[in-house]
Amino acid sequence: MTNYRVNIGFTEYSDGDLDEFTTNIVTNLTGNASFPAPPVKLADLSKLQTAFETALAAAAQGGTQLTAAKNEAREALEDALRIEATYVQSIASHDLAMLLSSGFQANNTNRAQTPLDIPSITAITNDITTQLTVRLQPVGNARAYQVRAGTGNNGNTAWLPTVDSTQARRVMLPNLTPGTTYTVQARAVGGATGYSDWSDPVSHMAT
Repeated sequence: MTNYRVNIGFTEYSDGDLDEFTTNIVTNLTGNASFPAPPVKLADLSKLQTAFETALAAAAQGGTQLTAAKNEAREALEDALRIEATYVQSIASHDLAMLLSSGFQANNTNRAQTPLDIPSITAITNDITTQLTVRLQPVGNARAYQVRAGTGNNGNTAWLPTVDSTQARRVMLPNLTPGTTYTVQARAVGGATGYSDWSDPVSHMAT
């Protein structure tokens, strides 16, 4: 039986990515029957996140004291996330799907590498003009992800250069034409075959 361990690589995330990661954890644990009693209550985790966001905004003004305060708020948030991660692992160490449902990711514990599941596109947003932001559902044992966008249909899609990403939460597709609708697909990298199959296509217009 495989023993899965929660990946705590979120401690290496940028401030912005850690903030987004925390939002994802709160969203996924809220009402999740597999994890009914997180040791850090979700309301308290959200308060720590808010304190971090406030300190982060203040630190943008510059200054050693404000930066130190931001770092302290980040450390408090990371500590809470580590506690939640340990809790998730204690319940879902033998169930990868359950573990991933928490919003956390799993370490790659399979040295023999097996074919990867296909990642699903959970959202595409227009955060910046000429660019799409693609969010994926993480896949266990994936080392990275590839996302592509193209135009055309009926099997004649003209694909733009593939974008590589080591994380699934936010993949940016740049240099797009406003007003053009793009077909977007994603695949995971790793496993015995090197890549998963491409995901089902999702259409979205660039702005």
